Amino acid sequence: MRPQTHNDRTTHAMTDDTTTRRPEEGHAQATSPFGGLSIDFSGDSAAVPIAAAVTPPAFAADIEAIAGATDTGAAHGGRTEAKVIVVGSGPAGLTAAIYAARANLEPIVLAGSAPGGQLMITSDVENYPGFPDGIQGPELMTLFRAQAERFGSHVVDVDVERVDFGSRPFRLWARGVEYRAEAVIVATGASAIWLGLDSETRLRGRGVSACATCDGFFFRDKEIAVVGGGDSALEEAGFLTRFASKVHLLHRRDAFRGSKIMIQRTLENPKIEVHYNTVVDEVLGDTHVDGLRVHDTRSGQEREMAADGLFIAIGHQPNTEAFRDWLEVDQKGYLTVRDETASKVEGVFVAGDVHDHRYRQAITAAGEGCKAAIDAERWLEAQGVVEASAAAAW
Repeated sequence: MRPQTHNDRTTHAMTDDTTTRRPEEGHAQATSPFGGLSIDFSGDSAAVPIAAAVTPPAFAADIEAIAGATDTGAAHGGRTEAKVIVVGSGPAGLTAAIYAARANLEPIVLAGSAPGGQLMITSDVENYPGFPDGIQGPELMTLFRAQAERFGSHVVDVDVERVDFGSRPFRLWARGVEYRAEAVIVATGASAIWLGLDSETRLRGRGVSACATCDGFFFRDKEIAVVGGGDSALEEAGFLTRFASKVHLLHRRDAFRGSKIMIQRTLENPKIEVHYNTVVDEVLGDTHVDGLRVHDTRSGQEREMAADGLFIAIGHQPNTEAFRDWLEVDQKGYLTVRDETASKVEGVFVAGDVHDHRYRQAITAAGEGCKAAIDAERWLEAQGVVEASAAAAW
């Protein structure tokens, strides 16, 4: 199987992207920036160590810098004050950092303890412009980061725990360190909700995915399964019939929660077989998905079913916990925006999947990161923090 991807981001997407995620990613190691992680999507060839597959020699020094970053802000001189702080290091956050740095704002990027966003657990990204042969998700994010640092961004791999947006300078705390900025760009993204199975975690990127739009292409003429019962699951199952020979739609209840039109389309699709009252107990396979062990919630009967891939479509969780006391969220928990990227707090801007639950693509997130940085620079200029002559030629 191929990746779960976000060909853009992980997780779920409503446009055309390809990526695969994996949860095991943590802090990079000095000897292997991705911890010796290997990816094997084909099942018929040797696994390829990500470090070897995606590390361009020209960026070796940048990867070593990533591996050596500290959790206390002591790296790169320990700077804790900036005109702009970017929270998040996925496509939105690092694009914002690139633009802010080119505007001479010298941003601090609070990248998170697992920097790089969902693309770090994505394998092949084939729909990001500029890479006709595709690119590995970790390699793409390594390039993003190297570019941001080249222009003067200070990246610290720490998670923001709480913030105070009550007055300027805004204050943010991460690992016991207080950071201050005149403007903040929130680009913390969203995370797919998983089943919580050890086998699911082990096989993410090897047949387990949370983004049909990203990874469906890799399942041509394969038999696959989708878990979920809402419109997202119904839509993903329908989308996957463009590629798969058969799609098993597994739902733990006896009726779908989606809209009537989506349910009707699903039930009328000859390539979709619906399994009500069905729960996945284990994803089978050593190096890639080759089946599922499921049980019936009414009878308790267990059985195995063939599947070359498993798509999880039970929702996403926006990473907004640290900001909820200060910024508005919608009914789904995503941050709301005003006038493109602004929040209800002047000087705080929002970009990427932390508010976008429609597209969830790397390319759209990068575009929003660009917009947020330009908006932040212009706002700082209006506040007299930045002189007009210092503005970058976008």
